[in-house]
Amino acid sequence: MKFFNKFTLGLAFSVGLVACNQYEALEYEVEKPETIIEQEKIDALQPLKAYVDRAANPSFKLGMALSLSQYTNKGLMYRLANSNFDEITIGYEMKHGAVVQANGTLNLASVTALLETASKAGTSVYGHTLAWHANQNAAYLKSLIAPVVIPSTGGPSWDIVTSADFETDAAPNYQYNANAVAGFTAAGQGANGSGRALKITNTAVRTNDWDVQLFVKFAPAVQVGEKYRLTMQVRSDADASYPTQAHVTPGAYKHWDFFGTVNSTPNWTTYTSEITVTTDMATSGSIAFNLGKFATTYYFDNLKLEKLNPNGGSTIIEKTAEEKKTILTAALETWIKGMLEASKQYVKAWDVVNEPMDDGRPAELKTATGRTDIPADYFFWQDYLGKDYALMAFRFARQYGNPGDLHFINDYNLEYSLEKCRGLIEYVKYLESKGAKIDGIGTQMHIDATSDKAKIEEMFKLLAATGKLVKVSELDMGLGGKVLTPQATSAQYAAQAEMYKFVVQKYLELIPAAQRYGITIWSPLDSPSGSGWRAGEPVGLWTEGYVRKPAYMGVAEGLQKK
Repeated sequence: MKFFNKFTLGLAFSVGLVACNQYEALEYEVEKPETIIEQEKIDALQPLKAYVDRAANPSFKLGMALSLSQYTNKGLMYRLANSNFDEITIGYEMKHGAVVQANGTLNLASVTALLETASKAGTSVYGHTLAWHANQNAAYLKSLIAPVVIPSTGGPSWDIVTSADFETDAAPNYQYNANAVAGFTAAGQGANGSGRALKITNTAVRTNDWDVQLFVKFAPAVQVGEKYRLTMQVRSDADASYPTQAHVTPGAYKHWDFFGTVNSTPNWTTYTSEITVTTDMATSGSIAFNLGKFATTYYFDNLKLEKLNPNGGSTIIEKTAEEKKTILTAALETWIKGMLEASKQYVKAWDVVNEPMDDGRPAELKTATGRTDIPADYFFWQDYLGKDYALMAFRFARQYGNPGDLHFINDYNLEYSLEKCRGLIEYVKYLESKGAKIDGIGTQMHIDATSDKAKIEEMFKLLAATGKLVKVSELDMGLGGKVLTPQATSAQYAAQAEMYKFVVQKYLELIPAAQRYGITIWSPLDSPSGSGWRAGEPVGLWTEGYVRKPAYMGVAEGLQKK
């Protein structure tokens, strides 16, 4: 249909010397631009939640994410959320790092205010999240498991700088490069037939001995004139020798020699090296063991780096792995108990466990082991509590929440890596075999307009086959190639709208009605250029100025199955 505007012009005519004017009205039509027509169609749509078929989806919740202050300030975002959505998810302020204070107490005042505000507005709140590795008060958690320091009574002493007995998978002070095949021996195969040891396999003789490296990290960095002692027990499947280098940080080479060359045989031996720090070594905070010269498996156990304190120093007593597990289990329980007791009057569904699966090894859990890029607010509970960390979280959530609460496990890239999706499903089976009750699986879906539709369909089929509730928990969508708002074209916006429509339609088509928890829009507005999330990308259903986009119509039509 074409739309036209009519205009009338008054034309004055002078005829000869006659002192009068005659007016003739002329009408003509101008076609309205398509962009205006389309925007008028979008603006004429009802609020999004009006398009949910409540008869076919009685429990379906259409949600959006925002910050706590955006909602409690009762501004535009508050009104947008209440008018268009059934439920809100708070991006950060209900997480461990926002609530747990430096002394371990929980500050829940702002959370309580949020929940009361949402309740009065008739909008439900989805709990996000109880057990995660990011957005944690990591400084507090690390302080709980820090060594016990007993001041010295005098006299020179060797003070422990760092140590590792490799009895747990936690690796806060060591890592290895990509060519190293790392693992642990079985229990009882460590030094002296006790415990277990770290093993590093070099599968082939390398061009350079540093092509395969194990790094031991410590702080503070060494300074000129200081004395250090390295002690460890070593062996290898074949006779081998390997040098040690000084690195500022792992991979940041400083000097070719640090603690000498280690000789190893198939029998366990104790290696000890004392050094005085030279100018060439100064400012180094990592020992590199170069293992590329021999194709064999190297074993390390009971590694200890000490610093000489000529005036006497403190005695440092490291907590055992079992002690750390006990302490952190109590900390996890305190956190979950406090949050749920404060929120359970209002919050009936939770992301209990968030993002457990590893990206590179999708059948395994995430870990800090081997990583050098760990932000200050990361704390990997699973490195200390083991594979059952999630089991503990689900048990505590069930214990301290409401009997009928819905508990989810949530992860990202399930539509990108179907192996990760399968890995998450297998982990759910494992947890349930140990007694956990898991009601649903959340798939985040931070995607693009160009994402693989076949994989999206397959993901929904895999999740539907579990028989569990399925929640699209954090849906947002770029245009592909990280296109920013100033460069976006009308064709790209149309493709984005079509993909939003596709995702919603396929969810409703492939997820049985009884398993549809709902869909949450993670970025309702386009992302500002200074944002920490998809900065400057037009990912939302509204512009930054709260103007509806074609994506809004895509979601509306998807809900209507048009």
